[in-house]
This record gives sequence, C-alpha cells and structure tokens, in this order.
Amino acid sequence: MPEPTTIDEILDFAIEREQEAADFYNELAGTMATPAMQGAFRQFAKEEMGHKAKLQGVKAGKKLAGAAKAVQDLKIGDYLVDVAPTPDMDYQKALIIAMKREKASYRLYMDLAARVPEGEVNKVLVELANEEARHKLRFETEYDEHFLTEN
Repeated sequence: MPEPTTIDEILDFAIEREQEAADFYNELAGTMATPAMQGAFRQFAKEEMGHKAKLQGVKAGKKLAGAAKAVQDLKIGDYLVDVAPTPDMDYQKALIIAMKREKASYRLYMDLAARVPEGEVNKVLVELANEEARHKLRFETEYDEHFLTEN
C-alpha cells in the first residue's frame, strides 16, 4: 500500500492496523497456556477493536473527546531482545512481543498525527497514541512484576 497522505487514507490505514492488532492478540491468546493469560490477550484484542470503532466514528464525522495527557514509559521493552511469535511461546516472550507492538503502534499514531493539520483527526490520533502507550505500560508493569522483581 502506498504511503497514506489524505485524511481518509490515514484513517483507513489506522483502521486496518487496529484490525491487525486485534487479530494478533486473539491469535496470541489462543497460544497461551492458562485461561488468565488467554483472557488478558483477548481483552487487549477488544480494546484494539474499540480503537478501530473510534477511528471509524471519526471517519463518519463523529466528534470525540480530546487527547489525554502523556503516559509514563518504563522503557522496559526498549531493552529487550526482539522475539518472534511461536505456537509454544511462554508468557515472558508474549509480553515482549506485545510491548514492542504497542511501542510501534504509539510511534505510528504519532507519525500519522504529524501528517494531519490540528483538529479533530489530529486529536484522535494523539489520543490513540496515548492509549497504545498505556497498553505498553500495562505490559511493562506485568513484565516487571513477573520477571524483573526480585523474589
């Protein structure tokens, strides 16, 4: 797909990315060993579908609330080695993949926001970037609690 340039193309691109993210988290949920881990990733898939619905609403002309303040970044994911998803992956690897995906989604929305003029679409893109940053923070916090905290 060529690089999106119009507001409609940017919204369509973002809508597609949210669907891909939801599909990814649903697929990841199916590989988790415990119901709690499956449920956590299914919840993230639902949130990504919520993002998709927001973007579709904006495209249809719906006005949404403005962007929230910036989200704390623990930067844990910044220092972890990339891992590829596998059918038998453990929870630690799944969290690493999720952190890195959310960081990439944050950057994507900030880059897209920089391409559109100030206004409704810009605000929604910044808001979605902040939501992706909150997701990353939740994954980082989970990783910290399970894998970095000394017992």
